[in-house]
Amino acid sequence: MKDRLWNTIQAVRENAPLVHNITNYVVMNNTANALLAAGASPVMAHAHSEIEAMTGIAGALVVNIGTLDEYWVESMRRAVKQAESLHKPWVLDPVGAGATPYRNRVLEELLQYKPTVIRGNASEILALASMGTGTKGVDSTNQSSEALEAALALSQRIGAVVCVSGAEDLVVQQEQHLLLANGHPLMARITGMGCTATALIAACCAVTPDQALQATAAAMALMGVAGEMAAEKAAGPGTLQLHFLDMLHTISENDFMQRLKLEQRHEAL
Repeated sequence: MKDRLWNTIQAVRENAPLVHNITNYVVMNNTANALLAAGASPVMAHAHSEIEAMTGIAGALVVNIGTLDEYWVESMRRAVKQAESLHKPWVLDPVGAGATPYRNRVLEELLQYKPTVIRGNASEILALASMGTGTKGVDSTNQSSEALEAALALSQRIGAVVCVSGAEDLVVQQEQHLLLANGHPLMARITGMGCTATALIAACCAVTPDQALQATAAAMALMGVAGEMAAEKAAGPGTLQLHFLDMLHTISENDFMQRLKLEQRHEAL
């Protein structure tokens, strides 16, 4: 499995897939820079007049509901319909799921278009699976392990890979799941790191469109190992961001293989 994850990361570097992001205002710059550092090519487009065309030429689509408004919701609708019709992978980031009725209605509609991957924190996944509403803004008030049952149920219902990110990351598909235990607590002090993970998942899906579980695990492994390595050089959140981009760009196979903490399971809990 570790070899396949590294091969996916390398495929992003070699193929520079175009990732179409309909994402929130807070994270656009961070997301674009992280995609570039990892070897992908980002585009942020939400104009109705070009949304279908842009989705058509991209290798994968990200829909992140962090800063919703009615215009962007229509952009999301058009993009996911196009992605579904073209069998393009798309990744849903349900930022703040459970926080407001409007946000929940939008998510219910988007789920009808069968995202390839759903990535959120534990509170968001619990809310999305209708098993809890412990959402506090966009921060998780639950641990990843608490959302395992919810993630399994959501994956079975929607057919998507579900990723629960946190101190430990869970990647779930149907009745199998992976546990990744890399990263550093300082990463939680930077806004949008989860959104960055979502974008990297899309980049990996673009180069392995039929291997969504593998793509998601590869992206989360890259995030965790790069964050761990960056934290060793950083003095605080500001310099962590700087070193994190450098690590995404320069991480070696040897570093990845030696540091990756991965557990693979195949049974439902």
